[in-house]
Amino acid sequence: MHIAIVGPTHPYKGGIAQHTTELAHRLEKAGHEVELISWKTQYPFFYPGAQFVPKDKPELAPFAKVKRVLSWKNPLGWIRWGRRLREYDQVVLVWWVPTIQGPVYLNMLKAMGRQGPTVTVICHNVLAHQPRRGDRALTRALLDRVDRIITHTDEQAEVARSLAPGVDVRTTGLPLILQGKAPVPSTRKSLSHQLVFFGFVRPYKGLDVLLRAMAAAPSVKLVVAGEFWGGVEPYQEIIEELGLGSRVTIDEGYVPSEAISGLLSHADALVLPYRNGTASWNVALAHAHGIPVIATSVGSLSTQVDDGVDGLLCQPDNVQALAKAIKHFYSPGVAAKLRQSVPKLKTDKTWQNYLQALLED
Repeated sequence: MHIAIVGPTHPYKGGIAQHTTELAHRLEKAGHEVELISWKTQYPFFYPGAQFVPKDKPELAPFAKVKRVLSWKNPLGWIRWGRRLREYDQVVLVWWVPTIQGPVYLNMLKAMGRQGPTVTVICHNVLAHQPRRGDRALTRALLDRVDRIITHTDEQAEVARSLAPGVDVRTTGLPLILQGKAPVPSTRKSLSHQLVFFGFVRPYKGLDVLLRAMAAAPSVKLVVAGEFWGGVEPYQEIIEELGLGSRVTIDEGYVPSEAISGLLSHADALVLPYRNGTASWNVALAHAHGIPVIATSVGSLSTQVDDGVDGLLCQPDNVQALAKAIKHFYSPGVAAKLRQSVPKLKTDKTWQNYLQALLED
């Protein structure tokens, strides 16, 4: 099958670019002819910080057949490439920010025509985590024009069906991407009394809730590593207000893939205090390193974490509930019990399921 994937790839940062790149590799390995239609200018001015990882330090093997031709500010390019997509058997559109992808993809689909290839949308988020005006209308307009929608949680599938009731919506888990050798779970027996939070820091991820919960766990330290959207100052103010300076370390900046193992190997647990969410591979990443997860019961976290078995779940946006979970984690024997039950990864199986959901009629 001749497949075009339209989405971000190296050197763009983050999990979506990694997923798109790995998907192209997996489809090619499965015997398909694959091309990746990517961005030369993906975001306008509102993106904070650098958008790219260094070209000489790719986070995974770059995909060879990439055309970097799309720009959010060049509508003529959208139309030109929409027409070119007619020659493919299947077109896969990678979707996560309606205000960016919406106008681009709608114009591409119009140029492609109704009699063109099968079109599948991979929705990392059906609607944006932090909605903007017009998001819902753009999403509905796009999803109503495609043949198939892939979501990563049942909750997101229901959102997609509500916006495009006649379209085939399929749900499959988000596969973990591991660079190089699979991590070796730590054999450390004693607790470090250190928790970790990492990744892009945005309001919906609830770091402020975690910091306030830390005030109720005086013997525990926290490492926060990541790139802050909107600045680090609001979080530093909370740290100062609560007197957490000696217990909370902030390592500001993008966390490259090669740094993750070192970050997790010193932690007792990964904390995901999200207010809302869709899918995340951070749970699987923590489990790959042999550590439990303390998370809120939102999105895929509520199914990825088996409460009381390989991690702990609590209510979202609730300081008291998160503080209670952290204190329970450090109750005698609890952390050790959870660590013993951390599941082993089945990466190849999840990718097999993913490709099946994407391609099967």
